[in-house]
Amino acid sequence: MHKLSHPKIQLGHWPTPLEPMLRINAMHKGPELWVKRDDCSGLAFGGNKTRKLEYLLADAQLGGATTLLTAGGLQSNHARQTAAAAARVGLGCELFLEDVEGVSEPDYNHSGNALLNQLLGARVHRLTAGQDLNAVMALRAQTLRASGQEPYIVPVGGSNAIGAMGYVNCGLELAQQIQVQGFSFDAIVLATGSAGTQAGLLAGLALAGQDIPVLGVTVSRSSGEQCQKVLALVHEVQALLQQPKLHEDHVICFDQYYGLAYGDPTPPMIEAVRLAASLEGLFLDPVYSGKAFAGLLDLVRHGYFDISERILFLHTGGAPALFAYSDCLSEH
Repeated sequence: MHKLSHPKIQLGHWPTPLEPMLRINAMHKGPELWVKRDDCSGLAFGGNKTRKLEYLLADAQLGGATTLLTAGGLQSNHARQTAAAAARVGLGCELFLEDVEGVSEPDYNHSGNALLNQLLGARVHRLTAGQDLNAVMALRAQTLRASGQEPYIVPVGGSNAIGAMGYVNCGLELAQQIQVQGFSFDAIVLATGSAGTQAGLLAGLALAGQDIPVLGVTVSRSSGEQCQKVLALVHEVQALLQQPKLHEDHVICFDQYYGLAYGDPTPPMIEAVRLAASLEGLFLDPVYSGKAFAGLLDLVRHGYFDISERILFLHTGGAPALFAYSDCLSEH
């Protein structure tokens, strides 16, 4: 098995499990669906960002960082895991969280990840929708440096070439699991937003010699925009790994499942969240994994996959955000 030479720290529980979705498979009669449980990564309710943060925090520590800065939506799973990682290693953490248009429920503002960020000791800067998050973080970083601190800006979603190494490592981990279990997968389906998970996984599978399509279900932009975002990051990662570049045909995204905007609670997402919970005991989140699973179910229903195929769903976590969307998810 390949091993990455890039520095990392240990934050998660690896490898994450592979499980068949037995009851859902019995319901739709093929293809055979499996799930990789990156929601079980172990850091503050888990999730995909833990893998990225192992490499980002190692980079931060090498640079003598004292405080992490990152940004996202008010219910950002990435922000919650960054705050948890900072607490684990003894760094300060400041979160720049913007309102999401069209969502104003009391639970969204005070429960879910918003509550957990407080418990984790992060300093939260609440921003109105549409502000330039990177510019606001850069200005705060200047202030911190002037006061004698060393800030480290973690990109939105942890998705730069360093953070994506976490999913290169996931690709290598999955290749080893495939070797042990004696069968492979015909495709992998996941939520794609800031692009690091899809880009890193593509690079990792290529490094391991596994030619498995990785299908991204977008959460905020068109398939064309998302594919270009993923491809650019794949090439940055492969340059660090000194790999040949993947062709653009390897990047596949579907944009018909995120609704009107990022965070919009769609009926198919609600159906997917309830189905995964009631049949498999899996908690998906309303913004990422719920919409990705809704996309997977729709592709299955419309015959995108052959009934003889075996498809892997990458569960990227995010369950705390369920409590922020209680109004639309509750049957009452």
